[in-house]
Amino acid sequence: MAQESTLKEPWLKHYDRGVPGDLEFEDVSMGEYLDRWATKRPDEDALIFQGYRMSFKDLRENVDRLATALSSFGVKKGDSVAILLPNTIPCVIGYFAIHRIGGIVVMNNPLYSDRELEHQFNDSGAKVLITLDLLCKRMIELRPKTGINQIIYTSIGDYLPFPKNYLFKLVAEKRHLAAQVPPTQDVYWWKDLISSTPPNPPAVDLSLDDIAVYQYTGGTTGVSKGAMLTHRNMSCDVQQFASWFPSLKGQRGISLGAPPYFHAFGLTAAMNVSIYMGWTQVLIPKPQPDVLLEAIKKFKPTFVFMVPTMYLGILDHPNFDKTDMSCFKFCGSGGGPLPVDVIGKMEKKTGAPLLEGYGMTEASPITHINPFEGMRKPGSVGIPIPSTRSRVVDAQDGITPLTPGEVGEIVFQGPQIMKGYLNMPEETAEVLRGGWMHSGDLGRMDEDGYFYIVDRKKDMICSGGYNVYPLEIERVYHEHPKVAEVAVIGVPHPTRAEQPKMIVVLKQGESATEEEMIDFARDKLAKYKWPTIVEFRTELPKSVIGKTLKHVLRAEARD
Repeated sequence: MAQESTLKEPWLKHYDRGVPGDLEFEDVSMGEYLDRWATKRPDEDALIFQGYRMSFKDLRENVDRLATALSSFGVKKGDSVAILLPNTIPCVIGYFAIHRIGGIVVMNNPLYSDRELEHQFNDSGAKVLITLDLLCKRMIELRPKTGINQIIYTSIGDYLPFPKNYLFKLVAEKRHLAAQVPPTQDVYWWKDLISSTPPNPPAVDLSLDDIAVYQYTGGTTGVSKGAMLTHRNMSCDVQQFASWFPSLKGQRGISLGAPPYFHAFGLTAAMNVSIYMGWTQVLIPKPQPDVLLEAIKKFKPTFVFMVPTMYLGILDHPNFDKTDMSCFKFCGSGGGPLPVDVIGKMEKKTGAPLLEGYGMTEASPITHINPFEGMRKPGSVGIPIPSTRSRVVDAQDGITPLTPGEVGEIVFQGPQIMKGYLNMPEETAEVLRGGWMHSGDLGRMDEDGYFYIVDRKKDMICSGGYNVYPLEIERVYHEHPKVAEVAVIGVPHPTRAEQPKMIVVLKQGESATEEEMIDFARDKLAKYKWPTIVEFRTELPKSVIGKTLKHVLRAEARD
């Protein structure tokens, strides 16, 4: 039965029973939700990492210890602290500790090159960095080029149960799972810092309209942009997501923390939703198919969030059929389009619905989801979540609403929409014009209010759940001494959805190989951004004003 609402939107009649059209939001930050569970269910598991378990009470205590340490470093309200970690216990502690003293979290991808990290550290004004011992030497060398003063490093072995903790020490360095960090000024080992610091952070007057996160996302300018997400944005999006599942309210659960928490989807859907709901998170630092299946077998998660690449990976693994997944209550997918046949295979295997959704970093990131108990349409990213309005407008003027079935740009409104881009007022004005968030994605809405992504207005490539922006790659290759012109497009990949293909025009008299071209990106771009196919041409198709016609290149690639 549809939920009654005063809003006259076509999707409302497809809301599950108990899901409101508009929410009455609780004005509570994510840190306060953690405090609630630490008081209400102190001894229950909040985090599981490689079998090591941390309760809600201990999580809060560690948050307070790190917050106290950061304060002693001089971090105060409004200051930025960078996290460069995979899904580990210190990643979660760091996120909430920074907020505890009113700081701003800067999440960074550990796969990024020094060049990419230098930009994000400096653009965000990060004063402290929390990272992994394996990356610490690089970060110490990078530090003089940034405003970072202190570095805190942790190790995969810092939180392991016996006997894993003992065995780890014996084999870690040989297997490149750990690295020695020489004594260096203002560089601190995580466990020493936590154990020597009391859990007494200073009280901070935190407003929900204060910025909580600078969440970096790529852009058509080729420079990553910091989406300024407030505490209100983050809290509202979690409440909107949780309201989608009224039948699960109050239920205990175990979530699979597989999507990287440095990505907006993992940060909200896996980490913050688990804290809000009081679920146990099973942290997966390297979500390879064998690791995911082993975690499912051992910990029996009830709620699973993964990107399409992960679903494809486990479906193709020989242990998929041997793994019991009857523990699942629902699966969520985001970060890219999910093949329809994958949905069918997973639902048949688990007996639980697999809900595909949609959103973007600038929206904290969730805006659309398929119904949990009601009508789900394969191939659709679903319908707008509570207190979210969305429509399809003319892609040229960005204003004129289109009728159902017509293709245009998807725009939306809601309390989860970012404050703007850090240090980019023109880009902010462009994307938030007219009171709507302009997604840059082309899509359509059907008569029932279900949305479908048709193409990308921007030239973005979605590879393995990560956004890859062609211009960013092109800028790097414009520095190559042999390259005269270059264009990058996305072409299909059997497991990663898309892969970057680079079309190169060499300078007169020069010669090069595909391997040489790909190798040029190794220290300049994260690995998933490297071009995987290189084609050499004598010229690129151009418009009358000299603009490269990428739609022609894409059509040729399809043919």
